[in-house]
Amino acid sequence: MTRENHGDIANAAAAQPDRYAVVGHPVEHSQSPFIHAQFAAQTGQHLVYERLLAPLDGFAATVRDFAAQGGKGLNVTVPFKLEAHALATRLSPRASAAGAVNTLCFAGGEIEGDNTDGVGLVRDIEVNLARPLRGRRVLLLGAGGAARGVLLPLLQSVPAEIFIANRTPDKARALAAHFGAQAQALGVRLAAGSWHDIAGGFDVVINGTASSLQGDLPPLPANVFGHDALAYDMMYGKQPTIFLRFASAHGAALTADGLGMLVEQAAESFARWRGVRPRTAPVLQLLRERYAHQTDSGN
Repeated sequence: MTRENHGDIANAAAAQPDRYAVVGHPVEHSQSPFIHAQFAAQTGQHLVYERLLAPLDGFAATVRDFAAQGGKGLNVTVPFKLEAHALATRLSPRASAAGAVNTLCFAGGEIEGDNTDGVGLVRDIEVNLARPLRGRRVLLLGAGGAARGVLLPLLQSVPAEIFIANRTPDKARALAAHFGAQAQALGVRLAAGSWHDIAGGFDVVINGTASSLQGDLPPLPANVFGHDALAYDMMYGKQPTIFLRFASAHGAALTADGLGMLVEQAAESFARWRGVRPRTAPVLQLLRERYAHQTDSGN
């Protein structure tokens, strides 16, 4: 092979964009390819971002095959976040705390796992919605994977108090106990109980349950929203969720769905992979316009 041929091959390899994808089952609904395409164009990054459908019994094989073909990183959506946590050979502190992984990075033979959901939620609240959490009373509804995934970043924003309420109070108390040491170190009051243990008005009420997807609502007291309160639903849809409608009717000053969290957690993944942080506000605006014409939701 001539020197020119070697040069052509090297140039062709260099011209190939880095590959990323979102992996899930189902995955065709995902907005992530649109979001990351916007980030790449904005920051001048040479990459492609695809949807990757994994068989329910073939997540690990799908991930390893993607990495073996030169893939650089993956976002992980339902139902594989727990499997991604188990598959990772190295975990970030926030992924360890969450017990779940939504971001994988392949480097040096390692599968590095991270969780960007919580920081995405906090950034949406504090930056996009301009509601600092420090010193506030926060009510977190739900004690499942979504709640656990965001609890450490919420604690690190140093609110005065976080109360975790759940249909099964023992599950909420177990979650609070799991994060008890971090809460104590940060000086945050962390408590938990049932829906009926919710007392007083809160500055921020976050719905981390999936009830909105079924059109259901946790049995909240009418006075749960304090003065100038924010009601935040981690779910999102074409119309305001039943939780956000309830909040608007019962004194919440501001309501927000989880679309901003989706964009912010994607930006955190992008920055983790590429070393540059994209601007999220224009992408969120474009996504809201795009999403207004669609009905499905997801990562």
